[in-house]
Amino acid sequence: MRPPVTLQPPTPQRTLAGSCQCGQVTYVVEDAFLYAVNCHCSICRRGTGAAFKPLAGIERAKLRVTQGLACIQVIGAHGWHDERCNRCGSLLFAVVRDGAYVHVTMGTLIDDPTIRPTAHIFVGSKAAWFTITDDLPQYNEHITTDAVSVDGGPTRP
Repeated sequence: MRPPVTLQPPTPQRTLAGSCQCGQVTYVVEDAFLYAVNCHCSICRRGTGAAFKPLAGIERAKLRVTQGLACIQVIGAHGWHDERCNRCGSLLFAVVRDGAYVHVTMGTLIDDPTIRPTAHIFVGSKAAWFTITDDLPQYNEHITTDAVSVDGGPTRP
């Protein structure tokens, strides 16, 4: 005879802590990112001062600022904007898709996320002085269902 089936309560989602450089702004985000990429577009390069921005995308409702909400500086408009600490200038995340999602700057995470970047995007406008040396797929622009990688191979969903 089989034991009766019992319903289990849902497992709480693991949360990750994040912070700006000076610690004035802190946040928590669920470890349930939908995607992670290294973006080489000129906006991300200028925003970070680096060759690319490693970012992880998630629904906006799954991120909560826990300290320093009044200290966040919003830069940008038109369906997306960056949110930075107004003291140290750290780029914490970008609010995108008309506020429905955030692109968390992975370097501001204190805890190690489960997800890892799976591709390089916007390599068609990457910094000429930087050479990508890993084996991740590279895309001239966004990854879409009809996109082709820089090396001519099909995209991976």
